[in-house]
Amino acid sequence: MSASTNAYKDAGVDIDLSHDLLSRVKDRLAATRRPEMLQGIGGFGGLFQLDLSKYKEPVLVSSIDGVGTKLMVACLAGRHDGVGHDIVNHCINDIAVQGAEPLYFMDYVGIGKLRSPLYEEVLGGIAAACSACNVAVLGGETAEMPGMYGDDYDLVGVITGVIEKGRMITGADVAPGHVLIGLASNGLHTNGYSLARKVLFDTCRHTVETELPELDGSLGDVLLRPHLCYYPAIRQALDDGLPLHGIAHITGGGLYDNVPRVLPAGVAAEIDSNTFNCPPIFKIIREAGGISDGDMFHAFNMGIGMVWMVPAASADAAIATADACGFRAMPIGSIVSGDGGVRIDGEG
Repeated sequence: MSASTNAYKDAGVDIDLSHDLLSRVKDRLAATRRPEMLQGIGGFGGLFQLDLSKYKEPVLVSSIDGVGTKLMVACLAGRHDGVGHDIVNHCINDIAVQGAEPLYFMDYVGIGKLRSPLYEEVLGGIAAACSACNVAVLGGETAEMPGMYGDDYDLVGVITGVIEKGRMITGADVAPGHVLIGLASNGLHTNGYSLARKVLFDTCRHTVETELPELDGSLGDVLLRPHLCYYPAIRQALDDGLPLHGIAHITGGGLYDNVPRVLPAGVAAEIDSNTFNCPPIFKIIREAGGISDGDMFHAFNMGIGMVWMVPAASADAAIATADACGFRAMPIGSIVSGDGGVRIDGEG
C-alpha cells in the first residue's frame, strides 16, 4: 500500500507542505547544534548529554512561555521573523535571572493553515536568536489544526539551562540598602499586547502602517521590536564577580508583580519612575486609552525590562557592565525593610 496524504490534505492538513517548509530552514536550525547533542532534529525526543565534569552540583533550570497576542500584530504586518527572537529571548531571560546558562530550546507552533513565508520566518528567527546565545534547537512541534486557529497561530517555547547549585541567584541575600538597577527595554517586549491592541487599533482605529510624530517608525515597527535578551550582560557581570543578589525579568504584571518574585521576607522595593525614561509608545497608550498610571505599571514594563539588585558599593560597576554590553542601565530605586511589596513614586 503506497502512502498517500490526499485525504488528510483535503481535511486541511498538508503533511508534504510541512516537510517542505521545514526543509527550507533545516540548515539554520542545524547550525545551532552544540557538542552535547547526541543526534540531529527529527527524532521522537531530543538527546542532550550534560558534561557533568564541569559541575560539582549541577541544577537544571527550565521555563516555558509564549509570545501572546503580539502574534496578531505580526499577522497584521505580515512580518514574523521577530517573534522567533521574542520567544527565545523571553525564555532565556527567565532562566538567566537565576544565573543559569541556557543549553537548549524547543518550540511549539500551532497554526490553522501552514503557509510560506510565515513558517520559515518564525523558525528562522528562532534559529538566529538561539545561535546568538549558543543555545541548541533540540526539537519542536508544528501542529496544523484547521478550524482551531483560523488564520492566526500560536508560538510557545521551552528552554532548559544549567547552574552550579552554589551559584544560583535566589534573592535570599537581598537586603535593605541594596540598589535597584534598571536595564532599559526597547518597548513592550512580549507583554501587554491585548490592551495595546484594544487602545491603538480598536479605540484609535490606527493600523500597523500608522506613523505618529512621537514614534521613530510606524506602529508596526515599534510594536514588533523583538524582546531584548539580557543574558550577555548577566553572564559578563557574573564572570566579573559582581554580586547580583537578585534579578527580576519584567514581564506580565510589570514592576509591581515581578520584582516581589525574588524578594526575601522582611524587605520591599521602592522605585522612582522619574529615574528612567518611559518610551513614547506607553504614553500614547495611556493617554489614548485613559488608563491610570497604576494600570499601566501593572500591564507593561514601562521602559524597564530587567532589574538587578546589588549592594550599593557595586551599583556603579553593575551599571558600567550593563552599559558595556549594550544595555542602558540606571539606578531606579532601593530595597527597604517591608512586607515584600513594591512602591512606585512619580508614576507618570
